[in-house]
Amino acid sequence: MDSETIGPATQMPPPLLSLCGITKQFPGCLANDAVDLTVGQNEIHALLGENGAGKSTLVKIIYGVMKPDAGRIEWLGKAVRIGSPAQARSLGIGMVFQHFSLFEALTVAENIALGLNNPADRVGLQDRIVDISTRYGLPLDPARAVHDLSVGERQRIEIVRCLLQNPKLLIMDEPTSVLTPQEVFKLFETLRRLAAEGCSILYISHKLEEIRALCEQATIMRLGKVVAHCVPKEKTARELAELMISAKLKEQDFGHKIASTAAPRLVLDRLTIRSNQPFGTDLKDISFSVAPGEILGIAGIAGNGQSEFMDALSGEIPAGSPKNILLDGKPIGHDGPAKRRRQSCGFLPEERNGHGAVGPMSLSENGFLSAYVRGALHRLGVINRRRTFDFAAGVIKRFDVRTTGPQAEARSLSGGNLQKFLVGREVVQQPSLLVISQPTWGVDAGAAAAIYEALVALAQAGTAVVLISQDLDEILLLCDRIAVIAAGRVSEPMAVKEATIERIGLLMGGSEAEAVDALPA
Repeated sequence: MDSETIGPATQMPPPLLSLCGITKQFPGCLANDAVDLTVGQNEIHALLGENGAGKSTLVKIIYGVMKPDAGRIEWLGKAVRIGSPAQARSLGIGMVFQHFSLFEALTVAENIALGLNNPADRVGLQDRIVDISTRYGLPLDPARAVHDLSVGERQRIEIVRCLLQNPKLLIMDEPTSVLTPQEVFKLFETLRRLAAEGCSILYISHKLEEIRALCEQATIMRLGKVVAHCVPKEKTARELAELMISAKLKEQDFGHKIASTAAPRLVLDRLTIRSNQPFGTDLKDISFSVAPGEILGIAGIAGNGQSEFMDALSGEIPAGSPKNILLDGKPIGHDGPAKRRRQSCGFLPEERNGHGAVGPMSLSENGFLSAYVRGALHRLGVINRRRTFDFAAGVIKRFDVRTTGPQAEARSLSGGNLQKFLVGREVVQQPSLLVISQPTWGVDAGAAAAIYEALVALAQAGTAVVLISQDLDEILLLCDRIAVIAAGRVSEPMAVKEATIERIGLLMGGSEAEAVDALPA
């Protein structure tokens, strides 16, 4: 039979977005190396990779924030140049960044108006915000000031701002890092509905179980290159992590110890502190204790008092009374950070740059900043440079910090490598109390595993550890007991075996009564 009599072949629709050979070079770093990426129409597509893999550079190129050095971008099968975010939005590309770009003093409607290119789009804006936010299960009051909103509500503003422009592609960077489990569930419902209605999603997240639950396809990057494509549902989270780091992960099951019968190492007794930050969160009547050898996890959504809590424990904000904080029975509420360190305390805040480390200073110098007493790095007020150098070199070797050596400036390291150095700096001092916030923020799966092992080994040697984290998987894996911080209050700690995701989520949302109702019968 002549092929012409069969009839025309069914035409497959072109992919929504195709990247071909995208390359971007920075001084000393090839961020994107001939990257190919295809996102189909109506598809939820994951972009995976460890810290420094090139994901952020790639999505900034798609959104017009950066221009590629080489390569081609196709939109619905036609070559395009995206020279600015405004051009990206005109094509139908919207992006929700991990760090929100909102003005605290303005209202919801005013913040959304700032992101609209066409003045005509601002006509009837409040009604449209209510309509869109209600339709997609993202309720917002256009008249409320942003500083009065929870972090989850602020994320809704960013999403609704994109939806008002009828996007065909929505890029989401770590969208669930600030949400309760219940809010994550609602967000996924919204994203699946958007995809069904014709909006593709390019989804970036380090939470691999979420990727498996939500995404239909995944592109995996490593060191600026695409190294694999897969269907996430056909892989385990462990297999996805191993593709990202090109190495086998060790099995990790730390178990959970029975609560120690020893006298508490750290006791907080009705700690109440006023925040020293604009729009900060006051701490209210916090009481709990931590025993030697115990890891107590503090879960919660960002912005609920974690930074103030860290500052209170480290001594950067004094307590109302010295007796509000006891260390081995001694009141330390008015002691500053240096005095607490001399009493065998270690601290690592969430913010690496400027708070955990001084960027222009070398790793040796940054090691000295917190270890000069317990590491015996000085004598009679004079720095022992050999011991300081050796201290930093030991941390670099033990924690596999990728750097040129102890004399490298802290700001020259990637975020993940700097985090490994800072965690190592505290761990090798063997403090009797360690308070650490977001220990694996921005590090790859292999580095996170090494940090977890170090924290557990420290606790097994008798250190009391307070772990502040937004990562519930991390908390449940490492901790013996869990408490939740919400609106500056800390819930009663619970054993990990009693800590269901539902109960923790309700506490994170501030619903103490509902969380009690969620307890097993």
